[in-house]
Amino acid sequence: MPACPRCQSSHVVKNGKIHNGNQNHKCQDCGRQFVENPRWRKVSDETKALIDKLLLEKLSLAGIARVVEVSEFWLHGYVNAKYAQIGQKTTVTIKKAGR
Repeated sequence: MPACPRCQSSHVVKNGKIHNGNQNHKCQDCGRQFVENPRWRKVSDETKALIDKLLLEKLSLAGIARVVEVSEFWLHGYVNAKYAQIGQKTTVTIKKAGR
């Protein structure tokens, strides 16, 4: 049995299977559920920087997700979090007509 990724306990039991058939485990000490070898990976800072540049190019989210190999679901959450960080106030200055 694998060790718990949260508390490193070895008191782990099988806890059914997830949607793709991989074995799910549950830690008896902290209650954490986990899969031993998940297929997901952390998105690197370099990939996030690339996504930021591609967003400025006004590409579709589906296109960006396909190019950088992230899920559209993750990308939507990332874009929404970026949007929440941006100040919502816009200052407009009126230019005088003429020279």
